[in-house]
Amino acid sequence: MRELLRRHRIFFLVLTAAALALRLLFFWKLRFVEGDSLNYGEIARNLLQHRVYGFTDLEHQTVAPTLIRLPGYPLFMAAIWLVAGVEHYNAIMLVQIAIDVATCFLVAALALETTGSGRAARWAFTLCALCPFFANFAATPLTETPAFFFVALTFFCAAKACARQDSLRWWAGCGAAVAASILLRPDGGILLAALGGYFAVRLLRAPQKKRVFVAGTLVAVIALAPLLPWTIRNWRVFHVVQPLAPRYANDPDEAVFYGYFHWTKTWMIDYVSIESFYWPVPGQEVDTEELPARACDTPDQCRRTLELFDAYNDANMRISPELDAQFEALARERQTAHPFRYYVELPLARVVNIWLRPRTEMLPLDSHWWDYKQYPWDAKIGLALGAINLFYVFCGVMGALTRRVRLAALMLGWIVLRTAFLGTLEAPESRYVLECFPVLIVFAAAWLAGRRDQA
Repeated sequence: MRELLRRHRIFFLVLTAAALALRLLFFWKLRFVEGDSLNYGEIARNLLQHRVYGFTDLEHQTVAPTLIRLPGYPLFMAAIWLVAGVEHYNAIMLVQIAIDVATCFLVAALALETTGSGRAARWAFTLCALCPFFANFAATPLTETPAFFFVALTFFCAAKACARQDSLRWWAGCGAAVAASILLRPDGGILLAALGGYFAVRLLRAPQKKRVFVAGTLVAVIALAPLLPWTIRNWRVFHVVQPLAPRYANDPDEAVFYGYFHWTKTWMIDYVSIESFYWPVPGQEVDTEELPARACDTPDQCRRTLELFDAYNDANMRISPELDAQFEALARERQTAHPFRYYVELPLARVVNIWLRPRTEMLPLDSHWWDYKQYPWDAKIGLALGAINLFYVFCGVMGALTRRVRLAALMLGWIVLRTAFLGTLEAPESRYVLECFPVLIVFAAAWLAGRRDQA
């Protein structure tokens, strides 16, 4: 990579400047600090000011411990605020911009390592540097930007390890990158699952099974080790075994409305429905006029569904155990009547949605951006972003089909596992699939490069 940078220094200087300019443009004009960003920030602030990993309880004027978020990102924020000052979100975003530019170099290095092509590495750097989705999240205090970096680092270390006859030093680095990914988001564990499958296949084929076994064990131990103190802390504070974050982001003493969530899973596929019916409940009134036709199958189901929401709204936007049980009964009825739709059609629809959406969630666009008559400017931006996203996906698929990338099976296995997992969630946000883009860009770069060449 150093030789490539030396030979093409003007190219990399110009593209680095473009990458910085794009990300700073998002920072100045389109930065987004709401929702989960503030939740992470509150945990980080309480860590620094009260030495408690938790949320402020305004009613009792205390800080209540929590386990709904893994500690990676709050610790990242707290470390920056130690220097920049508490609640200095601009500092978080500026650091993320630096990390995102570093990710561009790391993805280029991964492309060079897995294709042997300097041309592919330059394409990878270009696609990363000019990616509006990466730039958007660099200007948003969320886990995505560091997650992109550690995904790229995981596969770069794996590629280096394989190229050096299972170098344990590089496999240790791979395990550390996976550990960081898991501490940022619980679905980072899918990286470890993909690596586990890779090592299992190699154990069946490799003549030196001992070295492969040692390498795989080393990756697993290092990746999982940081979860031990977190699990012990959760046991001591909450008396529960919780090595990751809970499925529904709830503390042990908080109610979970399984029936309602199950009902949403029988029809929910798109981001607009998440905004209208998943996040607001409980606590906010919902507009049943926004329910799509697929939310009920018969006139009787439609009537019962409307009655349930009338009861919810009348109860000050709360879900009682009885109301939750009625949602559960409705969900089971729909699931039993249409099992193929529940287990196959809806997950596939969610997968298509998260991969092909234009990724406008963190932009000041209406969630119904496609309504050209009502939101003409939003529609143009949404269509443009959709075309850019489609370009990345198309090039990535073509690159995967060319078979020009070493470790393709490992990287594709991870993409497939992550995509399949997201398809099982009732409310998958399209940003969750962006963690696949560092790898997708490597495949896209391999296809755009067209052939192998020397760095």
